Amino acid sequence: MPSLSHLTTFVLGALVALTQQADAAKVLLAGDSTMAVTGGGSGTGTAGWGVYLGQYLNLPVTNDAIAGRSARSYTDEGRFTTLINSAAAGDFVVIEFGHNDGSAGTAPDNGRQETGTDGYSDTAVVHDASGNAITIHSFNYYMTNAVRALQAKGAIPIVSSQTPDNIWSGSTIGAPSRFVGYASDVAKNTSAAYVDHFAYVAQAYDAIGETTVNTYYPIDHTHTSPTGANVVAQAFVRGILCGNSALKAQVNAAGKAVPNGCI
Repeated sequence: MPSLSHLTTFVLGALVALTQQADAAKVLLAGDSTMAVTGGGSGTGTAGWGVYLGQYLNLPVTNDAIAGRSARSYTDEGRFTTLINSAAAGDFVVIEFGHNDGSAGTAPDNGRQETGTDGYSDTAVVHDASGNAITIHSFNYYMTNAVRALQAKGAIPIVSSQTPDNIWSGSTIGAPSRFVGYASDVAKNTSAAYVDHFAYVAQAYDAIGETTVNTYYPIDHTHTSPTGANVVAQAFVRGILCGNSALKAQVNAAGKAVPNGCI
């Protein structure tokens, strides 16, 4: 029979191991320029909201967002594969696309567009500049595959809807694009946590007002200044606090103090 001291040592060792495992957890970010380090502004005073997320959490944040990407191009370039390989059990992975996922219209394929429908199995055929046919899939397909692969590793994906553009309808931010609904569908179909980032940013912007919000967009209606990016990061944290993600337990005191309420 093991002695009490041996049992005590074993239990303490197990607790230390579990604590170290919890401490090793991190947050990974996958998205486009609105999340990325420079915000897609090429040094013109823009920043993505992912840069400011870490100050509101008790976990380190790795920002793997890349400007100009859609769920499709992030997949086709192998970036989801790299992210999935780097994720460990217990890591949180925030996935947010939508700004670059729309149709290229009659122009040659841009490498980013997806089908205009939401079914997982939906496909379409587009053509590149040389006339070569390319089969593309839906936003649902690319996002769902990434979410399920992360879940299979024991990581914790969080599906986040795209942020609003600085386009107003009267005194409020304009209506969301179809990709906001698509993101919600992916979360429901995979039982992943969902943050309606669009809605929480819109709430923040409506409260701040158009005049001030306009100052957050130095080059266009999509890419934020550092001040605007921080507002967008705070809105994401508010969405986490109001949702069911386990990441809620890792929001620090500064995060719990972000403005606005639940939607």
